[in-house]
Amino acid sequence: MTQQTQREGRLRRIRSRVRLPRARRGQRRAFQVTVLACVAALLPATWLNATTGSRVRTVEDVPAAPVAVVFGAGLWDGEPSPYLAHRLDAAARLYERGTVRALLVTGDNSREDYDEPDAMRAYLVAHGVPGNRIVSDYAGFDTWDSCTRARRIFGVDRAVLVSQGFHIRRALALCGAAGLDAYGVGVDDRHDVTWYYGGTREVFAAAKAAVEATVRPDPHFLGPREGGVTAALR
Repeated sequence: MTQQTQREGRLRRIRSRVRLPRARRGQRRAFQVTVLACVAALLPATWLNATTGSRVRTVEDVPAAPVAVVFGAGLWDGEPSPYLAHRLDAAARLYERGTVRALLVTGDNSREDYDEPDAMRAYLVAHGVPGNRIVSDYAGFDTWDSCTRARRIFGVDRAVLVSQGFHIRRALALCGAAGLDAYGVGVDDRHDVTWYYGGTREVFAAAKAAVEATVRPDPHFLGPREGGVTAALR
């Protein structure tokens, strides 16, 4: 082995010793960044749980309020999806028990061939709720829009919110930010793929909710004040 080869070997060993701590430092930094990113992602969900936990109830023990707000959850061939039907069943039981005196159904009617509120109304009427006790919000395009329109357009200041368990905390937080004094009924459902997808989606939706609760933007469509809820409560 020549002196040149020996020198090159020593240099390689020295360089490997120098690179190793740097590599470890880089790994530590990457781990710290990952941990911080996970914490930041979970903070909004933690905020939702901490601020709304005591306000999630069942149909049997939720405090009475003038109005139940039922959030849309999709249609199948023009009829309420199973998840939406379960929300409507819970709302109908609230009305039957006398817990609420009127129902505000809020959903998407952004195009002519898709009308959540009318499908929700028809389902409720078929299940014994008088039509004059049901009010439709056709511009509830998302949870924040439904909440702020309930307060600003329909004049609701106290309500029972009805949704699935994975969504009800976000609804409570946003409606609280919109000015409603609300309790929520978290409807239980079969824990299928849709349920787990909804729960996972809520982790990411919580960040959007935190921004909306802070900024309190106007809904996509505001419009004039409506007296439907006042009339339904007479």
